[in-house]
Amino acid sequence: MIQGIFYARFLPQEGTKIVAQSPEGCIVAAEGVSKPPLLDFDVLQEYIIPRKAFFNRYMTVTDPEGKFCVLGFPVSIVNPKYDRNEFIFNFGLVVEAGLSVADQLPYERVVRRLAVTFAEMEKQNEYLSGLDGPPRGSSSSSTAAAAAAAAADEGPRRPIQALLEIVKEDLNNYGECMIPVDDANTINMKLFPHHPTPPEVKGWHVPVAKMRLADAVDDTWDLTLRKVIAHIDGVNDVRRIAYLADVSLELTRVALRHLLYYDTVLLLDLFLFGSCYAPRPAIHDFVANIGGVVDECAAYVCVLPATGPTAAVPPPGSSSPEGGGGAGGGGLSSSGLLLPRIPSASTMTSSTFLVGSHRPPPPPPQHHHYNNHQQQHFQHHSHPGTPPRVSNFLLVRLMASFCAGRTVMEWLKSHMDAGFDVLRFVDVRRLVQFGVIKGYLYRVHKYAVSKQYLAALATGQARPFDRDGGDLNVFYR
Repeated sequence: MIQGIFYARFLPQEGTKIVAQSPEGCIVAAEGVSKPPLLDFDVLQEYIIPRKAFFNRYMTVTDPEGKFCVLGFPVSIVNPKYDRNEFIFNFGLVVEAGLSVADQLPYERVVRRLAVTFAEMEKQNEYLSGLDGPPRGSSSSSTAAAAAAAAADEGPRRPIQALLEIVKEDLNNYGECMIPVDDANTINMKLFPHHPTPPEVKGWHVPVAKMRLADAVDDTWDLTLRKVIAHIDGVNDVRRIAYLADVSLELTRVALRHLLYYDTVLLLDLFLFGSCYAPRPAIHDFVANIGGVVDECAAYVCVLPATGPTAAVPPPGSSSPEGGGGAGGGGLSSSGLLLPRIPSASTMTSSTFLVGSHRPPPPPPQHHHYNNHQQQHFQHHSHPGTPPRVSNFLLVRLMASFCAGRTVMEWLKSHMDAGFDVLRFVDVRRLVQFGVIKGYLYRVHKYAVSKQYLAALATGQARPFDRDGGDLNVFYR
């Protein structure tokens, strides 16, 4: 957000001077303004109008207190008609300090546009210097006649102060401005957000929509992009999407990079039961159920035993039996994940591991991991009229039990052996996706490592040996 905007001049008799500023008193104290300036002008004036080596260059200066940053583009116009044969000015913006380079980039374009526009207007009709009086070496009568002729040709001009106020307010409120300066000149600017270059899309990546793409598609969109979007469901990988959409793999990757650029999809690895996942430190937020994230996870991953692990979870953007276009499914969660549709109560069955069950629990399994005490704990959290689902305790236990060195299949088998039929009540793929998207899980990759390299690490040598000089051991399950 723009905190202030100013127009500065270098006057041969006075030095650097703030000619106009908005809001009043943001750079130098103004009459009738009790609020102190944002910056110490006496300290920064040599950077607002810097030395000649910095003319016609984009500059950023942070105040000594580290609160605000001044963005400027000092301009020097050389012409014998000016005092000292030079006209020096600067249009600058004041923004909060600490912005990244990407966040400053839209404001840099505004500063450059202001400098270039007013420099051209000064060269054409002395728009800026005409405010100070007649140029050096010209008579008062000839100057007055020229000024009257210019005013008659170009119409009334907006004062610089009024221009700066409109520019600041429009950019802050609307992100763009279109301001007529006179009959011949208009200032057109827009704050374009900077998006980083999207990563390369591989064939094994799985795109997951962060919004309802079906609702955003327009008839004017690219035909290839529309065909690709129709098959993004969080399950299909890039190669399968290309096959189903009847589009070449290269065009499919280009289309997905466009969606990545505008932050409408994210890429995940292909889900395999042979992959390994491990918890991140952020898993503590999941255990503590901060912001109701466990309930959000339950709505996304839990399925009902009567419908199977995937029937109750329509893919994002797909049609549901209740209505087309996924209208019958739930809404979007705070993480952008499409929440599953809850079946009617007539299809629900009770189980020991479901919240809301009212039937007596069956005999406990042989293993003691899921015991009667925990079953009573599940019953304690039941709510009449609420569809039964896996309790928060079990969801936390499932998420926290991932570890490095154990595949998803081994993780699943350990819970099945403990007496909990995970596949009957939880969509494992969605559980892993939820953990990865939220930052609670990460995938553990294993690579081929040379014996010589391991020996070098063991002996404290920093230089790895040539990989071609020995055998390789592949550590992969």
